[in-house]
Amino acid sequence: MTPKAPKISVIMPAYNVDKYVARAVSSIQNQTLEDFELLVVDDGSKDRTGSILDSIAERDIRVTVFHRQNGGAPAARNYALDHAHGKYVVFFDADDWAEPRMLQDMYEMCEKDHLQLAIAAFYIDTYYGSEGEHTEEVKGCPTRIYPTQQEFRAGAWKLFDKNLLYTPWNKMFLRSRIEEIDIRFKPTFWDDFPFVLDYIRDVERVGNTQTAYYHFIRQRSESETSRWRPNMYQKREEEHGWMLDLYRHWGLDGDPASMEMVQRRYVERLIGCIENVCNPMCDLDQKQKLAEIDRMINSERAQLAVAVAQPQSKMMAMMLQPIRSRNVNLAYQEGRLISFVKRHNTKMFATLKANR
Repeated sequence: MTPKAPKISVIMPAYNVDKYVARAVSSIQNQTLEDFELLVVDDGSKDRTGSILDSIAERDIRVTVFHRQNGGAPAARNYALDHAHGKYVVFFDADDWAEPRMLQDMYEMCEKDHLQLAIAAFYIDTYYGSEGEHTEEVKGCPTRIYPTQQEFRAGAWKLFDKNLLYTPWNKMFLRSRIEEIDIRFKPTFWDDFPFVLDYIRDVERVGNTQTAYYHFIRQRSESETSRWRPNMYQKREEEHGWMLDLYRHWGLDGDPASMEMVQRRYVERLIGCIENVCNPMCDLDQKQKLAEIDRMINSERAQLAVAVAQPQSKMMAMMLQPIRSRNVNLAYQEGRLISFVKRHNTKMFATLKANR
């Protein structure tokens, strides 16, 4: 007899997370909905991650552990997708954790309204001290079921604006649709966004809940969020192209609210690119840094974005001024200040970012 397929497949790549992975797995094991499979891919870990996972799997038949040579999170997620059996798929990072009703509530939401995609609010927990001190920010929008594809597309800018449409881990996906449109994670850093964009491009039945379940943790110094990226600007340019292409496909490239969000999103991330160049680990000299910043802020894209964007705070309006005035030296000094705060006062940086 073929075993009954679980309601949900939870997919978790894991690499060198022996300090965190037990908490992540435990938060899934303790879900009020118990009919799930947890597929964890040990992506060639060099610490105790693999042995911890094997010990857990020995005591819980819902947990399956795959051990593979290191190939990166995209390949690990894709491998687990190829072995998934659930009606729905949830993605999970091995250093995060979830509230107990996440699977139950999102599953019931999908079933009740026949959704292809359910989106939940989430927490950003930023740790800054040795005693567990952290800030907690909630990202969310009011609960809503979008009755038509067009209504979702017209309202998606609000979900983008609250960072709800970028990552895969605050969502429940219909697995049959993933297979039907034949999508997988692309072999690149920041691989989450292309997957979600591919999924929502022609999605029809979507809902979101204002309840937050998932805790995204920022605490490790080697985290993706704190490293210098030599190709960050090129990546942001590529992402902006994806956004423009999506809204053209949706027929909303002339919609004022949607385009304001897209352009504000671009210019806010441009500030992050300037800060990245000002990171002390950047291997450019000062003259090269100034030239790179000059290239960024004087591009047609940057000037269009700063003309259209409507900053949500006085602080952000002030931060956009060097770009608006094309002042390279001022942009450089601003980038250095942001970089200093980011590296030396995590709490302040997280608070300022949350209120931008």
